[in-house]
Amino acid sequence: MTNRLYLDHAATTPMMAAARSAVAEGMTRWANPSSPHAEGRAARAALEAARAAIGAAYGWRGDVILTSGASESLAIALGRTGASRRLVSAVEHDAVLRAAPGAEVLGVTTQGLLPPSSVHAELVEAPAPGSCPSTGSGRTEEGTDFLTGREGCALVCVQWANSETGVRQPIAAIADAVHAAGALLLVDAAQMPAGADPNVAAHADFVALSAHKRGGPPGVGALLVRDLATLSATGGQERGYRPGTENLPGALGYAAALAEPEPLEGWAALRARLDDALTRSGGLVVAGGSPRHPAIGSYRMPGVAQAAQLIRFDLAGIAVSAGSACSSGSLKPSHVLSAMGWSEGAAREVVRISFGRDTGEADVDRAIAAWRDIARAARRIAA
Repeated sequence: MTNRLYLDHAATTPMMAAARSAVAEGMTRWANPSSPHAEGRAARAALEAARAAIGAAYGWRGDVILTSGASESLAIALGRTGASRRLVSAVEHDAVLRAAPGAEVLGVTTQGLLPPSSVHAELVEAPAPGSCPSTGSGRTEEGTDFLTGREGCALVCVQWANSETGVRQPIAAIADAVHAAGALLLVDAAQMPAGADPNVAAHADFVALSAHKRGGPPGVGALLVRDLATLSATGGQERGYRPGTENLPGALGYAAALAEPEPLEGWAALRARLDDALTRSGGLVVAGGSPRHPAIGSYRMPGVAQAAQLIRFDLAGIAVSAGSACSSGSLKPSHVLSAMGWSEGAAREVVRISFGRDTGEADVDRAIAAWRDIARAARRIAA
């Protein structure tokens, strides 16, 4: 087990040393941040500093609600905006689908993209009968308020990048379509590195985040909220928007992880190297024509089931996955690929490879060599 290669960072990535140190330091501040005594006030000060750092890392100027992770953040936004309609893209993460049962599903192209025009058409053709709180905080480029004076309200949930395919959605254009119809936009940015896309901070009304995808500790995340008036409070901590004692060590670890930039350009070069090699070896890059997360790629090996691929990669000492960690354990057909028009048989031949901060060319070359060995062995058996 000493020569293992981990290429499943989209599921979770190892905690950074700075994050581990920050968590350990946070555990020495053994006081409840909501307590009024000196120890509690010191813990509160540390918590608020971490909160501010998390918001600043994403360029966010609104409120930051600390949560247990992206799944809880999504559930809060989807369940407590008061929206009379909830619309989600057909390729959203399982956490979104679970939190919004009965939501209207917006179709995507064969490249996994959600057309902004179809979002606007769906919102305008069937306007929401209810209304959400008017904030007066969001403004169009012309300077007019996009949340006041509308007849109804809807909440649209779109991911920044798909966790299975890496496909990135055109957030700015989708936001324009959503706001033009008087609706609110929730962005699932669990896979988004801090600072990777300023359009999210500029246009989203809610943003769901997760620490363990960014080198922070598991069990902590955040919901960025542009205006708290669009979200109903339930009492408890986090200004009444989330009950339970605050996770100070987790927040400190998350903030520490975000302080160190991720190698976006390096990842893009590595993924281009992987795309090219696997294509030349008979593989198919999933959604290769779309903008994609630089660290996530999905690949079809024709004629070889993903279960067999996963076993062979694992025997070669390489950890890859069959898609989202929340569903890959069952190896059920991918609803993401199905929404993109893939047959069940073709979808069952796809695996995901995703990079981390320490992934290098030698690691990618090792994955390429393993992929070619598996494909050659399959062809020999078939012959």
